[in-house]
Amino acid sequence: MNLKDQFEELCLFFTKDVELINTLWKEIETKYAEKGRHYHNLLHLENMFRELEDVKGNISDFTTVSFSVFYHDIVYNASSKSNEEKSALKATERLTEIGVYQRDIITVSNQILATKHHQKSEDEDTNYLLDADLSILGKDLDTYLAYTRMIRKEYSIYPDLLYKPGRKKVLQHFLELDSIFKTGYFKEKYEVQAKSNIAAEIKLL
Repeated sequence: MNLKDQFEELCLFFTKDVELINTLWKEIETKYAEKGRHYHNLLHLENMFRELEDVKGNISDFTTVSFSVFYHDIVYNASSKSNEEKSALKATERLTEIGVYQRDIITVSNQILATKHHQKSEDEDTNYLLDADLSILGKDLDTYLAYTRMIRKEYSIYPDLLYKPGRKKVLQHFLELDSIFKTGYFKEKYEVQAKSNIAAEIKLL
C-alpha cells in the first residue's frame, strides 16, 4: 500500500471527511517534498514503514505509531533546533481536526519529541519508532555513505569548518550510547553494522 492510501486508511477510522483527509495528505506530501530535503523526505517515511512492518505484531498501538511516522519530520529546517517540537505541535493540530482521541494525540506528540534525543523510552512502541527512524545507520556501507551525502546536502548552508565538528559530535553521541537501537529486534539486526558505519564516517570527517 502506498503512503497516501495508508494515511487515508488511518484517518478514515476517525473521520469520514474525505476532503479534509486529502488536504492533510497534500500538506504532508508538500512538506516532505520541500526543496532542500534530500533525506528527510517521503522515501524516509516509506523506509520506516517497511522496517516496522516486520515488527507490527510487537507494537501495541500501530495507529499512533503510524501517525508519529507521518508527522515526525513534517517540520524540518536544517538550521532550526526546534523541528521536533514544531512537528509535534503540527501533529497535535491536525489529529485534533480529524477527531483522534486526546490521549492518543498526547502519545503521538511524545513519540515525536522522543526523536529529538533518541533515548530509550519506557514505552516500547516509542522504542520501535526510534529504531525505525535510525535504521539507515545499520544498512550496508554503500547505502550508509549515500545517506551521509544526502545529510550533507541538507546542511549545505554550513561550511565544512562548522559541519564536520557538528556531525562528529552527533556521531560520537551515538557511539557513546549503551546501544544505538532500543529493541531486541533492531539491535540484533543493525547494531554491529551501525557502529562500524559510524566509525567509518568519523574517520572520513
